[in-house]
Amino acid sequence: MKFGIVVFPGSNCDMDMMYVLETIMKQEVVKLWHKDTDLQEVDFVILPGGFSYGDYLRSGAIAKFSPIMKEIIGFANAGGYVMGICNGFQILTESGLLPGALLHNTSHKFICKNTFLKANTKNTLVTNKYGNGAIKIPIAHGEGRYFADEKTLKLLVDNDQILFKYCDKDGSITEDANPNGSLMNIAGVCNKERNVFGMMPHPER
Repeated sequence: MKFGIVVFPGSNCDMDMMYVLETIMKQEVVKLWHKDTDLQEVDFVILPGGFSYGDYLRSGAIAKFSPIMKEIIGFANAGGYVMGICNGFQILTESGLLPGALLHNTSHKFICKNTFLKANTKNTLVTNKYGNGAIKIPIAHGEGRYFADEKTLKLLVDNDQILFKYCDKDGSITEDANPNGSLMNIAGVCNKERNVFGMMPHPER
């Protein structure tokens, strides 16, 4: 599979993602600059973490206007695989490719620590290999609180679109295990078509 990693001004997790894909997973990887209009025939686009455009206005709010996003939206709408991690997740919600929004953490502080996640569905390309136990993955964000209105939340549940939820080390989904105030402990979601994925934690770290 050929992966394309999008680099925006302020991206800082692109090299981590490239290392994991090339060195550990032995996949072909190309970098895609934010001004590019050619996706180089990739099979899977990844929007990595960082602070695109300095997170001015809102996280991901300016990045959605980058030339490459027009191509990515078309790619996703045609069934291409797209994944956003942390800032990449924020860009996907701002672009309308994923439902909901990422708001300031309830603590109003930047949080950088290890958390535990539980795969909420096995019916996606990115979760079908996970077991039922807790997964230890770090987070690093100031705007990671997932929010959606009641209608959207119901659709996410009904359509099995919630990828991951924050949990404790034993896999229990509790209020204390929620690091940022996300509704329903949501750490990641996908679109209804199950080809666009977003999560706040950093599996590449």
